[in-house]
Amino acid sequence: MRLSVLSAAVAALILAACQTGPAPVASAPAAATAIPAASRQLLENLRILSHDDMEGRDTGSPGGERARDYIVARLEALGVDAPLTGRLQPWSAPNRSRIGAVSYDGVNVVGLIRGTVRPDRYIVVTAHYDHMGTYEGRLYNGADDNASGVASMLELAARLKTDAPAHSVLFVALDGEERGLIGADQFIQRPPVPLESIALNVNLDMTARVDDGYLWATGTWQYPQLRPMLEPIQPVGSVRLVMGKDTPNDTGADNWVNSSDHAVFHRERIPFVYFGVDYHPDYHEPTDDYERVEPARFIAATELIVQGFRAMDQGLAR
Repeated sequence: MRLSVLSAAVAALILAACQTGPAPVASAPAAATAIPAASRQLLENLRILSHDDMEGRDTGSPGGERARDYIVARLEALGVDAPLTGRLQPWSAPNRSRIGAVSYDGVNVVGLIRGTVRPDRYIVVTAHYDHMGTYEGRLYNGADDNASGVASMLELAARLKTDAPAHSVLFVALDGEERGLIGADQFIQRPPVPLESIALNVNLDMTARVDDGYLWATGTWQYPQLRPMLEPIQPVGSVRLVMGKDTPNDTGADNWVNSSDHAVFHRERIPFVYFGVDYHPDYHEPTDDYERVEPARFIAATELIVQGFRAMDQGLAR
């Protein structure tokens, strides 16, 4: 049975705010132990954003608005500032569908942490919070796609608030990715900072279901200066960071250069690294639920993302 209401604590918070890779790392079977205290908020963010009450977070839907309110609440709780252009970036954009021309109304959410070494240069961290809503009476909760990326982004924001980055960082929870990367395109059209001041896009999309033990970093073939910054990163638990899905030999679904919001930045010749996991049987299915995520692997993948961000932030600041 699916739950029909959020916990009282979560409701109060919202109201208050409102094909084969390298050899896998050997791992022991997952232990049924309590989540470490330091990782509880990461898992709670994933659980809440993929809860039935978010109704699949479709662009322009009440569930999408509830998810947005929650993200705003978490950024405020962390003390993450809004840029001068504001916390919210609403947009209305046409798109074509099988039933003809349609228009979508969405809202991007933006946060800012100032850098200590290069405050005039920005790393834009993106993660889309929208998903597929409901279709033919079935609810698509999108736990991995992409409540997970937003949860990892919020964890990175929390870490950077306690240990400031070298570059200024814009955190952007994007809307409309499933409708054709619309939110990312709207962000690029009306950026809160000049595009020429953006040094890097770090895009997080599907970071939880590390079923095969690999977290992929895509984009280092296009921007090879980033590869030596990521190569020294060691596995965390049973999860290994690997680079690829971006060469001319990677074709079809195995080439991720244009598979998510980072494609819009790449179009503008802004370097990117996309962190994500490979496809799994629950991708774009109603079964992409929180209960199918192995917490230890999601925690490990998020730790690798934090380490990868730190390495690139420091490397680009030299």
